[in-house]
Amino acid sequence: MSRREDHPTVRVQVYFENPRIETALRREARAAKIPLSRAAERAIERGLLKRPTADPEDRLLDLERSLRDHMRSTARDMAILQELVVELARLILLRLPDTPADEDALLQAAADSRIERLLDAAAARIATGGPGPTHEVNGHATPEDRSFRAAAT
Repeated sequence: MSRREDHPTVRVQVYFENPRIETALRREARAAKIPLSRAAERAIERGLLKRPTADPEDRLLDLERSLRDHMRSTARDMAILQELVVELARLILLRLPDTPADEDALLQAAADSRIERLLDAAAARIATGGPGPTHEVNGHATPEDRSFRAAAT
């Protein structure tokens, strides 16, 4: 017995209200070199699947996977940076004793001003992709060797 004898062919009429669907279906049938009814059957089958299989060349799926991988690595990097900042703060706070000068309003204002300048300079470097931090060698400022550089835009 052949397959057709096991399952009789069912005839269904479909009416399209949107002419773009018919055009896309005809285009798919031409591209696959199959009859229009077979293309319609495949499209309905894909639509009924819970998770349709994507074309191996699906750029959107590749982009989604790349983005997911990037998000994982970025989350890992941020966790590492957070731990480094906490450890640095712990070291600083363990080594620096509290002094009466810490309560001085003028000293606190000066420290706040220096922190604001530091943050502004860091934000400007990040925004412009400008030069990295520098350090002095024999009295001359030279760029610091960096293993991580800002991405080129």
